[in-house]
Amino acid sequence: MLRNAGSNPLQNRGVPAQSAKRENLASAAYIGSQELNSKIYAIGDVHGRADLLGSMIDFIGKHASRVGTEPRVFFLGDIVDRGPDSREAMEIVCETLTRWPQSQLLLGNHDCIFLDAMTSQRWVQRWFERLGGMQTLISYLGEGTHYFPEEIVAIGKRFPELLEVLRAAPQYIAVGHYLFVHAGINPSVPLAEQDKNDLLQIRERFTDHVGALSHVVVHGHSPLSPPRPVVTENRISLDTEAWLTGVLSMAVIDTETDEIEFFATSSSGPVMAIDPAILDRGYGTALDAWKSGKPPQEQRTA
Repeated sequence: MLRNAGSNPLQNRGVPAQSAKRENLASAAYIGSQELNSKIYAIGDVHGRADLLGSMIDFIGKHASRVGTEPRVFFLGDIVDRGPDSREAMEIVCETLTRWPQSQLLLGNHDCIFLDAMTSQRWVQRWFERLGGMQTLISYLGEGTHYFPEEIVAIGKRFPELLEVLRAAPQYIAVGHYLFVHAGINPSVPLAEQDKNDLLQIRERFTDHVGALSHVVVHGHSPLSPPRPVVTENRISLDTEAWLTGVLSMAVIDTETDEIEFFATSSSGPVMAIDPAILDRGYGTALDAWKSGKPPQEQRTA
């Protein structure tokens, strides 16, 4: 339970479906340059599973060493909530961003609400009661049944790097013909005019869209059952519900050659190479690009 303090009660405002104002997000997007490593390690939703994330980061270090490059890790958001150790998971992210400076954290809806809880507290009651925020507070404040608003604000003061990383997290990153984002995009809206609410929370309007988009979208947010990455003609989906299934998935994408590999944590311990689920809806898939030598958006269209 969250407890009110003095004359500033916490209000359960939730996150209304249309609450986010449309904004030009060009300043929030990072456009990759040819000087950066073309091989990107994109990791799906972590949700407090620091154990799985630690194994994945160890694997990435060894994998990149074998191919002779510095890892460029893109965390696709939702590092916190639901799982048992959001604090350690965020610490691993912060350490990775320092260790491998080409890496990026993409803002997820849970990360956004966690940031709000430590600052303006507009949605904190809903976060605590319905979105797994209680598990995050336990990881930072210890086991308890009641937390005061000032205790939550104090998390950001105790961990200033946490606030800095969350505030700096872009909502999407475009590299070549790939777009990395937490949830997806509205297929009917130009990239620069996307609504923040869509970038962080869209589901069926994006995943049900058939046909080419401006980029192949690499994303999380929409849980996959069974827990296996899915590849279509316009997206690579990576949310395998790690907090629930123990499967944390990753796509290793060479943005110059379009070669893509997939890996996931396993119940036996080590990170294993896996085959994604292929969903060919009549337009081929993003995996066809490196075989054909053509960018994904030049694959067969209607």
